[in-house]
Parts: sequence; structure tokens; C-alpha cells
Amino acid sequence: DSESHLDALERELREELCCSVQHGSSAFLGTFSAPAANEPGALVEAALYRVTLEGTISAASEIGEIIWLDPESHNEVELAPFTSRHVLPIAREVRVLRELTRAGHTRLLTD
Repeated sequence: DSESHLDALERELREELCCSVQHGSSAFLGTFSAPAANEPGALVEAALYRVTLEGTISAASEIGEIIWLDPESHNEVELAPFTSRHVLPIAREVRVLRELTRAGHTRLLTD
């Protein structure tokens, strides 16, 4: 049995952050790659999803610390290349689209 990307995401969220994905909330954003943070010469490839989380988020298993980052700010935290090259730019785009939708500018999204 091969685990789907979404099943793997749901499992990892349960195991690593003690939370779950709200049923029906996932949206596939794409598959991306970047150099691995701690393995010179290796590439990380991952499928990204936007999801709504349920439950209280807390560090578990291999996670030593959780921090919240504003995707718009220039963070002083050293981030993995995958996060800085793909996750944060997509988070900024998602935020802009959400704000446009809330402001009633949905026509801009479909033109």
C-alpha cells in the first residue's frame, strides 16, 4: 500500500503536531523541490496543500519547538530552502487571495 500525499500529511500532523485536517478543507497547491536543509547535495520534493486544522497544535515526536511566522515579514529565523523558496511565497499569495475575496473582489480572481 502506497500512502497518498494527503494521507501522509494527515498522519504527520497527528504524529508531529497533535492536530488533524478538517474534513473537506484540503486544496492541492502543487509539487515543488528545493535543496535539503541538512543534507548537502540532496533535494527535497513535497506536495503542498492548504488545509484548515482542527485541535490544539502542540509539538510532539521529532518536533522540538513551534514558532509562528508572518509570511510578509523578514524573519530572523533561519529557514529551510524549501520553506523560504516555496512555502512562504505561496502563503503570501493565499493571504492576498483571501483578502481580495473578503473585500468582494472575486471578479479579479476570475478575469
